[in-house]
Amino acid sequence: MRLNEYKALTFDCYGTLIDWETGMVEGLKGLTDRVSPALTRNQILEAHARHESAQQAQTPTRLYRDLLPIVYKRLAEEWGVSVTWDECDEYGLSVRNWPAFPDSAGALQYLKKYYKLIILSNVDNRTFSFSNARLEVEFDAIYSAEDIGAYKPSDRNFDYMLDRIGDLGLGKKDLLHTAESMFHDHAPANKYGIDSCWIYRRHADEGFGATMNPGDMPRYDYRFTSMADLAKAHQACLRNEDI
Repeated sequence: MRLNEYKALTFDCYGTLIDWETGMVEGLKGLTDRVSPALTRNQILEAHARHESAQQAQTPTRLYRDLLPIVYKRLAEEWGVSVTWDECDEYGLSVRNWPAFPDSAGALQYLKKYYKLIILSNVDNRTFSFSNARLEVEFDAIYSAEDIGAYKPSDRNFDYMLDRIGDLGLGKKDLLHTAESMFHDHAPANKYGIDSCWIYRRHADEGFGATMNPGDMPRYDYRFTSMADLAKAHQACLRNEDI
């Protein structure tokens, strides 16, 4: 399908719209500054991905803001650093300070004119409210891990979304799932037969950063390195250029 033929964009938030890797690295500085030898950015992110994914699978109903302190504690243990629970709790609250990518708000405001915008995110509702304020757009629906009782890539997340999009007058073929993470988003989108758009934020870096390696790379229908480029591609599509 051409970009302008979809009726809705379903978004992952963290890593796609919100710069969670920068937020993580900044939020962990009180811990990582005490690690010797010093860790690289990717070492920090890859360790975070391992512990976060394991904890999400182990405690799928735990709120994200309550899950991150456990991740912090596990990282401290792995790196041999003594921490207090107050430090762990502080990291759980840091998500509200994670920055939006500079192009996210403007691109979303443009795309809102043409699509319904839906969030499908591994987050709790209160935490997302702070991120939503940074994105400066009103989403048509927000489906959070707190609502669902599970974290992506669990089937429950996409089942939940597909069960509810009918309330918005949408069907599966109307959706373009737009995300950075191959592990959390594109692999399950492939499984459910949902078209997807890869916002490849890590195009200038190596590896998968704060997400797990998906193994075999999922397929995708569109690929852009920013939300701004997605908006530009939509404009080109309206001009009847080949996209």
